[in-house]
This record gives sequence, C-alpha cells and structure tokens, in this order.
Amino acid sequence: MARERLPVRPSPWLPLLAAAVLSGCALPVRRFRPEPGDLLFQDLDAGPLCDAIERVTQGWRGAKFSHVGIVGRPANGQATVIEAAGGGVRTVPLQAFLDRGRDALGRPKVVVGRLRPRHRPLIPAALGAAERLIGRPYDKLFVVGNDAYYCSELVYEAFRAAGGGQPLFELSPMTFRDPDSGATLPAWADYFGRLGARVPEGEPGINPGGISRSPALRIVHVYGTPSGW
Repeated sequence: MARERLPVRPSPWLPLLAAAVLSGCALPVRRFRPEPGDLLFQDLDAGPLCDAIERVTQGWRGAKFSHVGIVGRPANGQATVIEAAGGGVRTVPLQAFLDRGRDALGRPKVVVGRLRPRHRPLIPAALGAAERLIGRPYDKLFVVGNDAYYCSELVYEAFRAAGGGQPLFELSPMTFRDPDSGATLPAWADYFGRLGARVPEGEPGINPGGISRSPALRIVHVYGTPSGW
C-alpha cells in the first residue's frame, strides 16, 4: 500500500535568510554581556611578576591567568569591575579592564566564570562585601588576613563573607618555585627581597588560576585566547 506524501511546507524564515545572504547583510548576533558577580580571569601582560604568577599557577584548561576581578553593579549605566591591583581595592569600567591586554587577533585575553545556580544567591552579599573593601591597600606580601588584599584574595574574602564565614573558594599552599628546577623563581626572590620580606613558600593563599578551576563556577564566555592555549 503506497504511503501518502504530505506536502512539504517551506520555512517562513527561508525568504528572509535568503534575502539577507543575497544582500550581503549579516544576521544579528547576540553580544555577550557579563553579569554582576561574574569573575573575569585575565592573562595580564604587565611584566616579570605577572609572568612569574603564571609560571607557578595553572588555570582552566591550562590557561595562564595572572589577574581576576569581580563584575560589579552598573554605575551610571556602565558595567564595572571590582579589583585589587597596585593602587589597592578599586572599581574600574569593564571596558578599561578588557582593554589591558589583547591576543594576536586583538581580542581581550579574558575568560568569564559564572557561579553555578546553587551559589548565585551569594552574589548580592559578596558584591556588598567587595564594595566595602574599596580603598583598602593592595596586599604586596600575599598574606591572607592582614587587612590588605591581592586580586584573588579579594574574591575569596568577598564570597567568604557572603557565606557567613564559610569559604566558597579554597585556600591552598602557595609556591613561588620554578616547577622544573624547584628553585625560587628570580622574579619572586627579587620582589620579596626589595620588600625586605621572606618568600611565603607553603603559606595558605589563593590565585586566579585556582579559582578558575573551582567546581563552584562554570566558564560561560571566552573573549580571546590567553597564554597556555
């Protein structure tokens, strides 16, 4: 018994698609917009110390990250990032953050991590905690709990405060040694020597690469290609 053939109805979108192609017009592409509470992991090209950070840490899928910031609440209609950098804890425009370093194709070397749904209720309190730290000094010694903050320590403390003292991201023993030779990297020896401080080898700390690999996050966007890929 022969099967009845049903008529094939062309999609109503085909004429529009064909017209767009023939006219050379591109179809609209949704632009990624980071959300408050997103973490921006950055391959920051800012000299030997950034290179040394990347040498002793490992990020998501082998990426080399030397900096991290938290997307803050918009200000005057502009997206912002809260970060701890050389000038201390501060807020900068998102675009200024992205413009600091670009890959060979001119794209920002930034990867975006977003908290998984079960952790997202922490975001408002974490942003409040980070905002209250604006103006605090940068932690040149990388010591947790001394009322000064380096970039990943700011992220750690903001979300720990939001969790009522329960950390979302884990501290681990820091290392400043060359992974091949086991010797302290010259950049770190020089850095702490100029500060008149000992290298805090083995002390508890946290770094951008380690946070990027946290199970509390998922990577939702890649602006460009960081070192290590």
